[in-house]
Amino acid sequence: MKTAIVYYSKHHGNTKKLLDAIAGENEVTLIDVTAQPAADLTGYERIGFASGIYYNSFAKQLLSFAETYLPEGKNVFYLFTHGAPKGVFLTSIRKIAEQKKCREIGSYHCLGFDTFGPFKLLGGIAKGHPTVEEIQGAVDFYRKL
Repeated sequence: MKTAIVYYSKHHGNTKKLLDAIAGENEVTLIDVTAQPAADLTGYERIGFASGIYYNSFAKQLLSFAETYLPEGKNVFYLFTHGAPKGVFLTSIRKIAEQKKCREIGSYHCLGFDTFGPFKLLGGIAKGHPTVEEIQGAVDFYRKL
């Protein structure tokens, strides 16, 4: 199944670690929204959106990309890393997918080292994440889609 994963992974590359492991074992197109701010996704059967979490949401750049370039009626899935242990992280991206009549086929998340905003003063949170097991968990998740 032809798959693209659109991602934003900036500060510590936590999310990119998951994607590199997935791409290392599977045929998947990775689209970095900072390097490629536009893309035609119509030829893909599945589209993943992956991001670190910023203020309880996916990155604004990724959300903007999804609003503009996500075709209607696609199968979508989500991958994300986060420093805070709890939150309502998928609300914004799910809303966009629902407006485009897309079908959610799964999501995977794990902790990721976070020094964003006030966490920098504390030396960061979720140090050592994602772990080897969490990265393998992302690969296993993708295989089961």
